[in-house]
Amino acid sequence: MSPPETHVQHPAEHQTAHPRRWATLALVCVAQFMLVLDVTVVNVALPDMAADLHLDRTALTWVVTAYTLCFGGLMLLGGRLADALGARRTLLAGLALFTVASLGTGLADGAPALIGGRVAQGVGAALLSPAALSLVTTSFHGAERNKALGVWAAIGGTGSAIGVLLGGALTGGPGWQWVFYINVPVGIALLAAVPALVPVRSPQPSARLDLPGALLVTAGTGALIYGLVEAGDAGWGSAAVLVPVTGAVLLYATFAGVERAAKQPLMDLRMFTRRPVLAGAFLMLVATALLIAFFFLGSVHLQHARGFTPMRTGLVFLPVAVAVGLGAHLGSRLVGTAGSRGTAVAGMVIAAAGSVPLTRLGADSSVYGALLPGLCVAALGLGAVFVTATTTALGMAAHHEAGLASGVVNTFHEVGGAIGVAVVSTVAAAGIERGAVGGFADAFTVCAAAAGAGAVVAVGLVPRGRPETTGGPHVH
Repeated sequence: MSPPETHVQHPAEHQTAHPRRWATLALVCVAQFMLVLDVTVVNVALPDMAADLHLDRTALTWVVTAYTLCFGGLMLLGGRLADALGARRTLLAGLALFTVASLGTGLADGAPALIGGRVAQGVGAALLSPAALSLVTTSFHGAERNKALGVWAAIGGTGSAIGVLLGGALTGGPGWQWVFYINVPVGIALLAAVPALVPVRSPQPSARLDLPGALLVTAGTGALIYGLVEAGDAGWGSAAVLVPVTGAVLLYATFAGVERAAKQPLMDLRMFTRRPVLAGAFLMLVATALLIAFFFLGSVHLQHARGFTPMRTGLVFLPVAVAVGLGAHLGSRLVGTAGSRGTAVAGMVIAAAGSVPLTRLGADSSVYGALLPGLCVAALGLGAVFVTATTTALGMAAHHEAGLASGVVNTFHEVGGAIGVAVVSTVAAAGIERGAVGGFADAFTVCAAAAGAGAVVAVGLVPRGRPETTGGPHVH
């Protein structure tokens, strides 16, 4: 999970380094780690949640998408709140909400309470994450800031890898509720430590809150996801699909109108006329949609169709998460030599190649000889695409636009995950509901086609040059 850079360039705050800046970094990184963890940790627990709470495929899908939808849709608003109210105050509010919501989600006794808890977690994360990054960027200067941002960026890959393992261990041990309960003592400890160690930053009273914009874009994406999920049961041409999808288009159009008229828009739509930002947003959307879809499909398939325990499933996915980190490392080197376009296209082609064996998934297919190698290869390619998306948007944009570009790219990061799960859940409906292997193979076929199409689009969309390294924010 990756937050946007907010408007954090406060000249008065750059005069002296705060003496407790490293303690601040440690605290906000722990907080961010919880948010990242809550994306992948849930995937392994999904089958047990479904069994205990009698969740159908639609509810199971919303358990994943509700969190990423609210996190991504409200993230830019959270950044503006950090500006207007002060970063520490916003961080504490988000942390408190996330902690309480985690407790409520663990206590859920049915789908409405579970999904409602995930929504509240997403809102808390949208407040917490940009405020935390704001504190990092204002607490460090020069070379120290780059080092601090490097630590921050590492949280993303580490959280994803540990999430799948921790999700399996907790679900197979004390129960799936503990993937949420574990946030409570950590959250309480952070709430006690932050006021004592994190400095107060002056708010910007002039910052305007574009609440209508935030609600419109979140509602539009929610309507789109609802339509995509309903297609699995009602069919693509049904009113249950066409009405919400049409509503999503209208909400997006209204959002565009509101943003053009706003004095301080939530998202400056002119950023999409910048080719590097548009390319970065596209790459981030597709890469996140594919990666989260792989975690979702793989976890449900292994436990529903293959009878794997949650712990064994977590162990299977550990090398996949590691492959993402390795791909990101290789991509960061390759983008400096081959350029953005070459790295993006290569990453997408590798992701498509890794997905191809998964399209022939059958009842007798080997997990360790077919499924796992395919996922690892695909994840390796996607790791390189993640890095390319970030470096292209930030390294090829003007320095004064780095914060806005980061906000756009990271919003597409979260929303991409929600859309990816919604699509594959619909395509794999038969596999998720009845354990039919063919449904999963169909969904992986869609993933392979999406990666291939992403490679083709990247050829024409991604700039050819090599991006510069900036001191801006990093994503995972």
